[in-house]
Amino acid sequence: MKKILFLCFGLVVSVSLTAQLPERNAGNLKKYKAICRQHIYKNMKGMYRQPVGALKYPFLVPGSGQYANQLWDWDSWLSDIALRQIIVENGTRDDREELIAYEKGCILNFLSYGGGDGWIPICIFDNTEERWQLLQKINPWKTNMHKPVLAQHAAFVVEQTGGDAEWLREGFYNLQTFVGKYLNYHRHKATGLLYWENDEMIGVDNDPSTFYRPHGSSGSIFLNALMYRELLAMAYLARQLRMPDLENRFTREAEELKEDIRKHCWDPRDGFYYSVDLNLLPVEKPAAPGFHYHTGQPRTYDCLIQRFSVWSGFMALWAGIATPEQAREIVERQYRDSRLFNAAAGVRSLSPLEKMYDVRASGNPSSWQGPVWICVNYFVFRGLLRYGYTEDARELAEKTVLLLGRDYERFGALHEYYMPDNGEPILNKGFQNWNLLVLNMAAWLDGKETVNEF
Repeated sequence: MKKILFLCFGLVVSVSLTAQLPERNAGNLKKYKAICRQHIYKNMKGMYRQPVGALKYPFLVPGSGQYANQLWDWDSWLSDIALRQIIVENGTRDDREELIAYEKGCILNFLSYGGGDGWIPICIFDNTEERWQLLQKINPWKTNMHKPVLAQHAAFVVEQTGGDAEWLREGFYNLQTFVGKYLNYHRHKATGLLYWENDEMIGVDNDPSTFYRPHGSSGSIFLNALMYRELLAMAYLARQLRMPDLENRFTREAEELKEDIRKHCWDPRDGFYYSVDLNLLPVEKPAAPGFHYHTGQPRTYDCLIQRFSVWSGFMALWAGIATPEQAREIVERQYRDSRLFNAAAGVRSLSPLEKMYDVRASGNPSSWQGPVWICVNYFVFRGLLRYGYTEDARELAEKTVLLLGRDYERFGALHEYYMPDNGEPILNKGFQNWNLLVLNMAAWLDGKETVNEF
């Protein structure tokens, strides 16, 4: 009898440990959309901050006690897109006017740390030192800086406020030097691709294509896709500021980068976009006469594809870099394969077929080696829509609604990232940030007005 009871108890434990997300049906979707909206509408202003210390303008924080008075680069951009959706759905004219100050403030705070050399920090705390003091402690030419989303954030705000870019005119010089620094000092000459200086604060912290790799060696598809859209945003801002020569220049540079990405990062064998390894020994002429190895046939390629199944290959869809034929292969061979990326909770940040796959909780670095992140779900969702894969986009949006709705239902808050197969939260209760983009996805599901990034 005791043995039977023990087996029954073991069965109960097993069931609870393998609990799955709610079934994807109309009733559950309606219920969890309502739960998401209720909580997000109520808590949105918890991300608003007044000027404090080094932050001279109002700004947005990611949410949760872990990020009390901190302005982060791509976090503030993606959070703002979600906040605009909230205003569309549930805001007044006063709410809309109030948000503008925080949106512009994020950009102006970062630009206030810019200068002729182009370096802008990735984050600013209330107690961050002045720019000149920071530059005494780092080498800005060998240090990662604000990800190339600053112009995109500015362009988004300009679009959302009727096209007026005059508030940006004074800081546009610092925005130009920022983009110019990437193009002139963090770009591989032979391939035209941008690279991370090191693996510090790259956003996707332990992406194996960069994590613990030699400095300056990672031609990241994530970085390059962002940069392509950043150049298009710069062209748009130049047009709004009536600078046609600059508009043409940034448009041309965007097209050149797109072609370089297609040439070097697309892998026809796997049907996917990958980061590339730039860490190759140079081809040099022999210094002296006589026999020398490799002189008969030195290498003729400028980089090596890193065939790690990392989610960021889908950024080629989000950015509009992939050709229609490439998009079809990406969707059919990569996105839809449940062995690779397609999980119950959304898109795995790394395929479980990779030896680096690991879903343990980690805060330094944050874990991008398998867990589901909502910004990843959102980027892939937008990429699927861009190329007309609406049913795949619908499925992903519904998964995201059920995931976050259940999180709110059980814990009254969201978390930073989740287990791929059952949606269990892993870390950092209270995290809001880009998680609020679930509203933009829900609005699309309902056929309502949807706010999209620039």
